[in-house]
Amino acid sequence: MPSLASLSLGFRERFLSHDEITAQLEQWADAFPELARTESIGTTPEGRSIWMLIVGKEPERARPAVWVDANMHACELSGSCVALAIAEALLALHTGERNVAFASLPEHLLARLHDSLFYIVPRISPDGAEAVLLDGRYVRSVPRDARALHTAHWINEDLDGDGRALFMRKEDPTGDFVAHPSAPHVLVARTIDDVGPFYKIWPEGRIENFDGVHVPAPSYLADNHPDLNRNFPFRWAAEPDQNGAGAFAGSEPETRAVIEAAVAYPHLYAWLNIHTFGGCFIRPPGDVPDHKMEPLDLAIYKQVGEWAESITGYPMVSGFDEFLYEPDKPLFGALSEWAYEHRATLSYVCELWDLFARLGVPRPKRFVDYYTSLRREDIAKLATWDREVNKSRIFVGWTKVSHPQLGEVEVGGIDRRVGLYNPPFELLGEVCDKQATLMLRVATLVPQLVVTHRTEAVRGGTRVTLTVENRGYLGTYGVRGAQRRTFNEGVFAELSALGCVLDAPRTMFDMGHLEGWGKGLQASSQAIFFQTSGGSDGSKSITFHTTGRGSVHVRVGSRRTGFITHEVQVD
Repeated sequence: MPSLASLSLGFRERFLSHDEITAQLEQWADAFPELARTESIGTTPEGRSIWMLIVGKEPERARPAVWVDANMHACELSGSCVALAIAEALLALHTGERNVAFASLPEHLLARLHDSLFYIVPRISPDGAEAVLLDGRYVRSVPRDARALHTAHWINEDLDGDGRALFMRKEDPTGDFVAHPSAPHVLVARTIDDVGPFYKIWPEGRIENFDGVHVPAPSYLADNHPDLNRNFPFRWAAEPDQNGAGAFAGSEPETRAVIEAAVAYPHLYAWLNIHTFGGCFIRPPGDVPDHKMEPLDLAIYKQVGEWAESITGYPMVSGFDEFLYEPDKPLFGALSEWAYEHRATLSYVCELWDLFARLGVPRPKRFVDYYTSLRREDIAKLATWDREVNKSRIFVGWTKVSHPQLGEVEVGGIDRRVGLYNPPFELLGEVCDKQATLMLRVATLVPQLVVTHRTEAVRGGTRVTLTVENRGYLGTYGVRGAQRRTFNEGVFAELSALGCVLDAPRTMFDMGHLEGWGKGLQASSQAIFFQTSGGSDGSKSITFHTTGRGSVHVRVGSRRTGFITHEVQVD
């Protein structure tokens, strides 16, 4: 059996291309066919497969499972590396190799993981990632724009032939940027005390439908308009209510592939949606404040958040209270919200790369304000860090270019790929290890059905008491906030006799949902003045009679939990 180190294509040290990710997944599937299987869940407009790796013993057998996805925003390349690291850690667990991700887990949690099942999509937007890797251009999600625009807008292009499309600056007395006094190649927001020269900053490229006079304001979506994380069916809103929404919910093939795959796997219980950057985890709800959230769900997220911060250093924040760009104005069509509200999963976002914390920038009241609150001294720290730690990958010097529409400009500025949007290559392995450690711990929360029985000889036959228990942390419904969804069926038991005669008016028993034992943190039932349990809500029993010798085959489960079988021998 080959070692995992010999199969690795280096995702802990660099960003892999689509072909390399394909090769990595295929090598694992070929080397460990009993543990890993690849599946294309969709094809992009440019013809690339959106790959899923299914990892676990008997990968075809449905049981409570975990979903991990990454790189739906094209520049957020390190997410793919983390997703691959989680897959590698799982393979190491099953093959007996050492891996830091599970080194600290106690034996009983390792035993739980040995029956785990993961669905891992390392790159939702391969077309976008390839454009970022090969052309050095900024792409939010996908490198396309189906809108028939007649208004002026920016097209990103490499003007100086350095293989990157970064930024342009042009000196202008009305400009709102100025060179940093201690780092002249770095531009900062102009203040009233500055004397210039002043600059306008635009994307490196050209203006489509330019009238020769009026320069349009750049958009973060620019010439790649659909934002995949605004295209999911939960509270989707059309333009202009939600920028980047797409033509309709699920209009984009990448989004639709994820939706269709998730619906085909109703046994998902936890969902990690990986983004960059900032260094935090974002939990639901994203559309209402916490006091309107199901209390048990909130308590469980608090537990995951405590683990997250202790293992990775990243806090877990409320999507509504701390991560709305405009207070009280929710984002529509987000994947993680859909996975929580519609698919009943313990879903959350990770924003990799805690750059602000590493620079020592004080945390603002709302985490999202980090992105706009950097002061000049903070930007000077970033420039120093970039030079001393990041091999000057972020800040690029300015080169004069003759622009066909704007005359003389300078190109350069900021390359967002390494050090800003993503950690430096030298720190990538550390980020991968910590995230994999956390995800394996979270995976142990899924429900665990166990069936036991007791037989008793009675006049004319045998009485059987069959008990089904959920020994897992989460209830069989996943999260309470979506317990009412029609696909979220409860557990049932189905009986069939072999040799003996089943003396029962029915052979199908609806047991409903079984609670998990986990209550999260700060749940009311844990209060020191009145500690209480929920009674027998984590188990259900049925009784039936048989005559004659033989066995009763029992099939227990649901679409959510998958099914387990149990045999009862009767005399």
